[in-house]
Parts: sequence; structure tokens; C-alpha cells
Amino acid sequence: MKISEVEFGSLLTYSPHGNSVKAEESKAAMRNLKNDNVLSSGILTSEYVARAIKKDIRKFPFADYFNSNTILIPTPKSSLLQKDMLWVPQRITKALINNELGKTSEECLERVVALPKSSKSIPANRPKPLQHYESMRVKELLFDPEEIVLIDDVVTRGATILGAVNKLVEVFPNTRIRAFVVMRTMSNPEEFSEIVDPCVGTIRLSGENAWRNP
Repeated sequence: MKISEVEFGSLLTYSPHGNSVKAEESKAAMRNLKNDNVLSSGILTSEYVARAIKKDIRKFPFADYFNSNTILIPTPKSSLLQKDMLWVPQRITKALINNELGKTSEECLERVVALPKSSKSIPANRPKPLQHYESMRVKELLFDPEEIVLIDDVVTRGATILGAVNKLVEVFPNTRIRAFVVMRTMSNPEEFSEIVDPCVGTIRLSGENAWRNP
């Protein structure tokens, strides 16, 4: 893999191990996101997120990710995609485009070898960036994008993103590629403060593992 560092933006955080009221609320928000549930407002979580970003886009440190040149690409699931299967990054991507946050979307990155789901694996057994890279392929487009933003729902360490970006850069070597993830995991409860906690950070390759900051 050629790329050892990827810039990413994120809007929300959640605390899987915290027990405060806010931590419990963040877990509920994560479940809504992962299942793209219909909220009390009557809209899907993906649409709620897209509208929230559009409403306050100038306030966010990742505002320049969503411009008129940006192609949004949903991150593949760990499993092979089946008909009518819920694919939350795809739904988020479509909601962002429907809210004019990007030029268009392209589902050109796909999983060709299924991997264990990270959320159901102990840390030592979670797929590494190289495994993600080797399990994906890119369908070439009829044009070379100026900018790509890879879209995902939740990030922990960032192995999927590192693998995906390295696969994309092989086909689009002259394209600026960044990632946007709706929610990032704050494993240490002391590092969690608010659900809405926008940031821009980095995901780095360290040895054979991925590390995210913040």
C-alpha cells in the first residue's frame, strides 16, 4: 500500500464504555445511525445527518470536503453486498448528495472478499488495513475526479478507510482523496465529552495496524 496517512472529518462521537447520561445517549445515537432508523422527527437518521451538516456547513472544520467538485463514494460493507441489504454508507452518501453536499455519488468501490465484522471481533482479530485493501476492487469511472470523499458511518481505528483509500489511489493517482465519517468511537470514556464534536484528523498506518487521531 502506498498511502500511510489519510485525512478525515467527523461530526459525532460515541462512548461504548461510558456510563454517564451523555454516554448512554451517544450509544443510542450510534444504534440509530448503524440501522438508519427513523427518528422521532419522522426522517431517517442518514437524512437527519445530511440536513444538520448542510444547515451549519460553514461552522464545521470539514466544510471544504463538500464542494462542487467532490465525488462521494460509500465505503463497502465487510460482507458481500446482497440485494436489498442495508448499506448505511450508501444511504448517507445519497442523503448528502440530495442536500447538495457534493457533485455526485459513485458506487465504484466494492468488496470482493468478505471479512469478519470488526464490531464483532476482539481487537486482535479485527481485519487490518492490508486485508481491507486486498478484499476490495475499484470499478473505473469514465472520468478522473478532482476530489473524492470516502463516506462511512462509524470509525474506530480506521483500518477500512486506509485500505479503501489505498485501493482508490491506484485507479485515481492524481485525485485528492479524503474521508468523512459521521461518528467516531471514543473507547476511553474520559476522552468523550459531547455527541456533537466535529473534527478533522488523521488515520495513520503504524506497522500493520491503523491508528486514528483524534
